[in-house]
Amino acid sequence: MERLPTHPGERPHESDASPGPARTAPATPPPPATAAVDARGIVTEWSEGARQLLGYPPSEVVGQPAARLLADDAGTAGAAVLRDAAGRERWSGTVALRHRDGRRLRRELLAHRRTADGPVAEWLVVSAVTGTPEGQTPAGTPEGEAAGGGTPGSGAPGRGTPRSETAGSETAGSEAAGSGRLGEWAFRQSPCVLAVFDADLRLVRANAGMEQVLSRTEDQMRGLRLPEIVPHPVSDETEAKMRRVLEGGGPQHLRAGAGPAGTGANDGWSTSLVPLKDPAGRVRAVCLAAHQRLQEHLARQRMLLLSEASARIGTTADSGRTAQELADIAVPRLADFAAVDLLDAPRHGGEPSPAAPARLLATTRTAVRSVLDDGPAASAAGTKTLYPALSPVARCLAQGHGALYDAADPDLLRWARQDPGAARLLGSGTHSVMVVPMRAHGATLGVALFGRHRRAEPFEADDLWLAEELTAKAAVSIHTTRRDSREHTSTMTLQRSLLPQTLPDQGALEIATRYLPAGTRAGVGGDWFDVIPLSGARVALVVGDVVGHGIRASATMGRLRTAVRTLADVDLPPDELLTHLDDLVLHLSADEGGTEGADESAGGIGTTCLYAVYDPVSRRCALARAGHPPPAAVTPDGAVRFLDVPAGPPLGLGGLPFETFETELPEGSLLALYTDGLLAARDHDIDEALDKMFAALARPAKTLDTVCDRVLTAMLTHRPDDDIALLVARTRALHADRVAAWDLASDPAVVARARKHATEQLTAWGLDDAAFITELTVSELVTNAIRYGRPPIQLRLIHEDSTLTCEVFDSSSTAPHMRRARTFDEGGRGLLLVGQLARRWGTRHALTGKTVWAEQSLSPG
Repeated sequence: MERLPTHPGERPHESDASPGPARTAPATPPPPATAAVDARGIVTEWSEGARQLLGYPPSEVVGQPAARLLADDAGTAGAAVLRDAAGRERWSGTVALRHRDGRRLRRELLAHRRTADGPVAEWLVVSAVTGTPEGQTPAGTPEGEAAGGGTPGSGAPGRGTPRSETAGSETAGSEAAGSGRLGEWAFRQSPCVLAVFDADLRLVRANAGMEQVLSRTEDQMRGLRLPEIVPHPVSDETEAKMRRVLEGGGPQHLRAGAGPAGTGANDGWSTSLVPLKDPAGRVRAVCLAAHQRLQEHLARQRMLLLSEASARIGTTADSGRTAQELADIAVPRLADFAAVDLLDAPRHGGEPSPAAPARLLATTRTAVRSVLDDGPAASAAGTKTLYPALSPVARCLAQGHGALYDAADPDLLRWARQDPGAARLLGSGTHSVMVVPMRAHGATLGVALFGRHRRAEPFEADDLWLAEELTAKAAVSIHTTRRDSREHTSTMTLQRSLLPQTLPDQGALEIATRYLPAGTRAGVGGDWFDVIPLSGARVALVVGDVVGHGIRASATMGRLRTAVRTLADVDLPPDELLTHLDDLVLHLSADEGGTEGADESAGGIGTTCLYAVYDPVSRRCALARAGHPPPAAVTPDGAVRFLDVPAGPPLGLGGLPFETFETELPEGSLLALYTDGLLAARDHDIDEALDKMFAALARPAKTLDTVCDRVLTAMLTHRPDDDIALLVARTRALHADRVAAWDLASDPAVVARARKHATEQLTAWGLDDAAFITELTVSELVTNAIRYGRPPIQLRLIHEDSTLTCEVFDSSSTAPHMRRARTFDEGGRGLLLVGQLARRWGTRHALTGKTVWAEQSLSPG
C-alpha cells in the first residue's frame, strides 16, 4: 500500500502501521456490500460488493434462504438475529458469515427495515468494507494488534481483541493507520480553535487555529497554563471552568475567548470546555474549542433586517414609494448605495437569451439612496436609464437571478466602457456590486443595484441572499400595486359604463347625482343609481349597493340594474319589483355557487336596494326598500325627516316580504337617496353623520348640484372607505291645466264622444296637429275597454312638455295583446296601429283594474 505522508510532529510508528514492504493502494474504495432479505428470510437482492465480500454470484444467492450465509448454526444464529431485530426499524450487530470458499468472516452489519412495492416488508442489509477471513491477520499488522487498527481507548477493535474475532483485509491495518492520520489532520486544520489541557491544566496539544489566534506555536505553549500563555481575567475564568470540568462538573461554556498576549479577550468568540475520558470513564484531560460568533451575529442582523423590511417595505399603494423604501432599508445596513430601476411595462416569461439580447434595456431610475450626498447614484433619480444588451444588468434580468461582481470583473469593466453611468459607478471607488432582478408572480418588474465603496469587505453569498429577499418583498408589493391599479382602472371603466351616462329627459323631477369610488385597496364596489321614466309622466328612482368590491361586484351591479329597468318597464309596484329582484339574486347565487372563488357575495346576496316611484299628477311617492338606508325628505319650509319606509330584508335571502310606503310630497320637496358609504365615515358616529347630512340638506340652495356638494363636503374629510352613490331630486307638479279626464259609460256609442272630448282638449292646448293620431288612439283604446273590459271606464290625457299621453282605465285585469290581422280579417289591427303611431304603449296594472296607455311625441313649436 502506498505510504501516506507523515505530518510534522508525528512519530513514525503513529503514522506508519506497516513497516513491511509498501503495497499498492486500490485506485478506488471497494463498493459497499448490500443485500435485501424479505420477511420470509429469502434473499431478494445481491450487490457486486456482496459478491466481492463472500464470493457468491447473485445466481447462487438470490431466491435462497439468507440463513445459509451464516457460519454458525443457521437456525440458532438466525433466530437470535430475528429476536434482536424484532420490532425495530434499524438493527446493527456482528455476525459470523461463511465465504464461498468456506472461510469464516465476522462482519459488522447494519440493517434497515423497508417496504417494497408490495405489502411485504423487507430488510436492507449493508456492510461497508470487504472483510478478512477469520483467523488471518492482515499483512503488516503489528504484533498484538488486530486488523481493526484501533488505538488504545478509542473503543474500536485493537489491542486485546482476539484475532479470530477481527474483520479486515490485507489493507485494513494501513487504512486504520491512515484514519488515524486523518484524525490528526482534522485536529490540526479544524476551522475552530482546538486545544487539549492535561490533568494539571497544562497545554499538551494545540491546533493551527489556536496558534493563529494566540500568535504562538504549539511548541512555545506546550506545558504552560492558559493564564501563563495569555495573562488576562478571561484566562483565569477559563481555567477555573476547566478545573470544574476535571472535577466532574461536565461541559462548560463562555461567551468570550482569550486573545493574543497584550490584547485581552475576544468578545466575538464562544468557548466550550468538554471532558476527555478514558475507557473507564475517568476524566483525563480537557478539550478547549472556540469559534467566532461573527457569522452568528451577521445572521442575526440579517434576520432583524428582514423582519424590519416586512414592516417598512410596501406601506403604501405607490410603486415609487415602495422602491424608495427598499433603497432606504438597504443603505447603510447592507450597502453603501442602492438604486432601483423599474421597467415601464412588466415583462413576463420568455425574456431573450442573455447570449444574444436584441436591444438596449430601458428602465426608469425610480429610487436611489447613498451614504454620501454625492454618491454614485444620488443624482439619477427620475431619469431614464439604458443598459447595454450584454451588461450585467441585462444579463441578470434575462437569467432571472442575482449576481455578485467585483471591480475587476470583466463584465463590469466592459459595461463601464459602454455606459458612462457604470463608469461613474466604478470611478467613485465602488469595489463590490450586486445586481438583483425584481421579479414577482412570473413578471420581471425591474432591477435593484447595490454597491459598496466605503465598507472594505466585499459582498458575499449571504449578502446576495439578503438582497434577493429584500428585493422580492418590494417586487411583490409593486406587482400587487400595479395589478390593483390595473384592476381598479378596469373596474372603474366598467362601473362608469354601467352607470347612467346622462339623465333622461322628464318633467316630474329635477335631479342631481354623485358617485364617489372607495379610496382603499379594496377597489370599486357595486353601488349604483338610476332614473327611469315611466308611463303617465311618472319617474322611478333607484339606488342600490352590491356587496363586495372589484369587477365581480361591478358586473353584478350591471345585471341587477338591467333587471330593475326591465321590471320597471312592466310598471310593477315597488314591493313587487323588489320581490322579483330578490328571486333574480337567488338564481344568480345558485348559478355561481359552484364556481371557483365564489363567496358569500356570490350573485349579489346581501345587496340592498331602494326603489321609489313619483307621480307628478297626484304628487304622491311610493317607495319600498330591501335592507337599504331610508331616504331623507325635505319639505319646502326646510323641515328634514326620514321617510318611514319599512326596511325589508336585503336581496337574496328569499321568502321574506317587502312593503310599499306611500306619501304625498308638496311641490318643491327634496328627496335624498344614498348608499351607506355616506354614513360610514371613520371619524364620527352615525348620529353625528345624520346631523351633518340633515343640516346640509336643510340649507337653501339654488341648484341641486350645490346640495350634493354640500352634503359630501359635510360628511367626508377624506377619501371614503366605501363607495358612495348620492341622488338628490326636487319634485315638480303637473297641474290640472295639463291633465284632462272623463268618465265613460260601457257603451260603444261613447267612442265618438270620447274622440270629441280629446279633440276639444287638444284644441285648448294648442295641439291640433296631434288630433289625428290622438283620435285613432282614443278610439282603439276606448273600444277595447268597452269590448273586453269592465266598467267603470275612464279616459285621461296628460300633456307634459313634448309628450302627450292617452290613458284608458277599466276595472278588468285582462291585458290586451297585439296580434297581426290576416289579409281578409275585419278586426285585429287596432293595437297594431297604436303601436305604429305611438312612441310607445303598454299596460299598467293596479290593485283593481288596469290602465292601457300610449305616448306620442309632439312637434316643437
